[in-house]
Order: sequence, then C-alpha cells, then structure tokens
Amino acid sequence: MQKDLTLTDAEASIFPSMVFFWFLIFSVPTGMLMNKIGRKKTVLLSLVVTILSLMIPFFGNNYGVMLTSFALLGIGNALMQTSLNPLVSTVMGGGNLASTLTFGQFIKAMASLLAPSLAMWGATAAIPTLGLNWRVLFAIFFVVGIFSAVLLAVTPIHEEKIEGKPTTFAGCFKLLGVPIVLLSFLGIMCHVGIDVGTNTFAPKILVERLKMSVEDATIAPTIYFTFRTIGCLTLSMCGMFFGTEKWILYTAIALVGYGNSNIFSMCFATALESMPQKQNEVSGLMIMGLFGGTIFPLLMGFASDAVGQAGAVAVMAIGVIYLFTYIKQLKAAEV
Repeated sequence: MQKDLTLTDAEASIFPSMVFFWFLIFSVPTGMLMNKIGRKKTVLLSLVVTILSLMIPFFGNNYGVMLTSFALLGIGNALMQTSLNPLVSTVMGGGNLASTLTFGQFIKAMASLLAPSLAMWGATAAIPTLGLNWRVLFAIFFVVGIFSAVLLAVTPIHEEKIEGKPTTFAGCFKLLGVPIVLLSFLGIMCHVGIDVGTNTFAPKILVERLKMSVEDATIAPTIYFTFRTIGCLTLSMCGMFFGTEKWILYTAIALVGYGNSNIFSMCFATALESMPQKQNEVSGLMIMGLFGGTIFPLLMGFASDAVGQAGAVAVMAIGVIYLFTYIKQLKAAEV
C-alpha cells in the first residue's frame, strides 16, 4: 500500500496506528456495552463492523478510502477483542483461561503468518488483472468474517446476568488503581507495540540495510510470525517433558518465555482472574492497552524518518525493557 500510494514511513505508519487508535476510544465503552446486551451479541456486532470494513477497499484505492477502511477495521477489532476474551471465559467456565487464550493467539499468529504470502500472491499472480492485487487479503478475510458470524450466531451460549449497578466510566478507570491491572495494562501496551512495530518495520530494515525490493522484504513478517507461532505452541513443553539433562531442561525453561508469543495471554488472564466480578470492565481496560499499537508505530515512523531504521528499533526497545521487568513488578504487587 505504501508503494502504491507513494507514502513516507510516517504517513504509512498511520494505517496500523489507525487500526489501534480505536482501542483507546471504544474498549471501555464496549466493556460497559457487554453488561447491557451480553458478550455474544457484542462479538456479533464486532463481526458486522469488521465485515463492512473489509468491503470498502473494493470501492476505491485512494488514501481517504483506505483510511476509512482501516478506521472501521480498528473499531470492529476493538469491539471484538474486548468482548471475545470474556466470552471465551464464559464458555470455558473459568477453567484453563490462560491456555485457551494462548491457543487463540496461536490461531491469530497463523493468520498473520499467512497474510504476507497471500498479499504477495495477490500482487504477483493473475489476480491484478481483476483489480485485486494486495486487496485479495480483504476478500479472503471478508469470507472468513461471514463464516465466523454465522457460526457464532447459531451457537447457543448461556450467559449469567450481571448483578448490581451498571459500571460507570469513572468506575472502569478506577480499576487501574489496582496494581496487577495497571501492570498488565502496561504490559499489553508494550507487547502490542513490539508486535505491530516488528511487523511494520522489519521489512523496511531489510530494504534499508540489504537493499532488498519491497516485495522480497515481505519475508520479514513471515519469519517473525513463524517464530511467534512456534512460541505459542510452546516447544519448551517437549523439552521439559522428555529432557533428562541440565542443558535441555535449562533451554526448555528459557523457551517458556520465548519471544513475545505469550505476553498478551499472560497479561490478560492475570488481570481477568484478579477481579472475576469485573471481567467485562477489566477486559475493556486491557484491550485499551492495545493502543500501544498506535503509539509505537507512530514514534517508530518519526524516528526512522529522522535517523533510519535504527531509530525505530530503539523505540521498540523501550517496550522490551518494560516486559523484562513485568514479572518482578507483578510479584511485588501481589506481596
């Protein structure tokens, strides 16, 4: 898209930022909406908005049209991620929440792994003659969205009614005063910032340092999400299950924290389980943390325009430093 619309790094970084900006605006209201209409209906609403966003690129290919599409995509995504995780908690009955969310991240990583290859296929195969090119992604995910909405609509899910007074905006944000909730919120901000930042700027690093073409540099997100997928599968479990030597067990234990793969699930589950009576509200706050996907790419875009891709990496390193301290701070808060 950046190549087709001849955009600078800073201008192009607005697209992922546009998606994640709406988490700041809609996450907490979505948590409150779930209290009124239920989690399943909120997820269905999110799918309707997402499907609409995926239709828009087929009506034009200019900067304004694509910004509108990405804005609606962000709104649908905010609604979905805020309501979907509590819905999973409802279905699971409170059991194995962290592992279930991790499996969800695995499915998400698989989609992200396939996306660059699908976009490349759309740009180089016969599809451009149909006017689709990289927009083939929107067509594919449009079909997936329809399929998901139909399946969820016909699936019976029992939800307990929310007792007590409705939560206010002030009441939701007051939950950030709980140390575990605040630390997990910041952890998700950093996780998503690193995730989106790597996916967006890794190809640019290859273009700058190795003089690759934009098309060839799409291998970078594929590499990233391949290893993120491996991390979500926690290969370390095999080492701890079968390992009998110190180096194997040490390596397996180290791989439990492999990369950035399970940070979201860990932060989200920790926050939800810390306040079981306020899961809708806590979910809204945690998903608001995805606003990190707006802050990081924007700062990285300006930094890369100023000093090259090394500047973008330096910005992302701030999130890495925080995540290194997350567990220690979490233990201190529990004490």
